Amino acid sequence: MAKKKGVKPIAQNKKARHDFFIEESIECGIELKGTEVKSMRQGKVNLKESFAMVKNGEIFVQGMHISPYEQGNIFNTDPLRPKRLLLHKSEIRKLGSAVQRQGYALVPLDVYLKDGRMKLNLGLCVGKHLHDKRESTAERDVKREMARMVRTNNRGE
Repeated sequence: MAKKKGVKPIAQNKKARHDFFIEESIECGIELKGTEVKSMRQGKVNLKESFAMVKNGEIFVQGMHISPYEQGNIFNTDPLRPKRLLLHKSEIRKLGSAVQRQGYALVPLDVYLKDGRMKLNLGLCVGKHLHDKRESTAERDVKREMARMVRTNNRGE
């Protein structure tokens, strides 16, 4: 059976895009067990409260919930267990030094299947303040209103 090419999105962390300014994003692999992969292929993963941290020269994702696979019986693992991310040592050092700076965090942005392998898009983020969130909401509303006006004007012609 040939490997499937391309990218298939599995899950997105929309809350992270709302709560943080994304400075940089990095694609990395995830170390998973077999039943976790099967469950993720079914889309049973939640990134909402997840974050990443550097520990002993490795990066781990905490709080990423992967629901147990129905047919997994004894092979299922803890849904919230820390999962190791696969990155080059230089990238880990760079991210670790950036996290030590004031206000930076490593947040998983989305999970996808790329050429048959699970990948995670990790963002180097800075937290937004309440007024920043209001500004981004107002900008989104203005764009939506402009698109609505364009659609109604195009129907009349």
